[in-house]
Amino acid sequence: MFWVYILLCENNSLYTGFTDDIKRRIHSHYHRLKSAAKYTKSHRVCGLAALWKTNSETAARKLEFRIKRLEKAKKLLLIEKPEQILGFFPELSEYEILPDRETKFENCI
Repeated sequence: MFWVYILLCENNSLYTGFTDDIKRRIHSHYHRLKSAAKYTKSHRVCGLAALWKTNSETAARKLEFRIKRLEKAKKLLLIEKPEQILGFFPELSEYEILPDRETKFENCI
């Protein structure tokens, strides 16, 4: 399983990433471990804004790339309606990409 996530940082900025181990990755970002992204080392992570899961690494990489290219206003719309992910990116409709509402930020840090 692969996840694409959007993290909320202390300065109200958003960080997007993908992983095959969501708990490890969020833990790494939150605690600013060596394996964390450079961005989250300098911008404290406050929460998980959105999370999607897929069985395809290709889909996860493509989705992460597309989300990172969105302007912040569109990212916020996507966060409000994560189930509409394929409406934002119809070119990814060949993949099964689902919002993950079960994984909680508190359980990852």
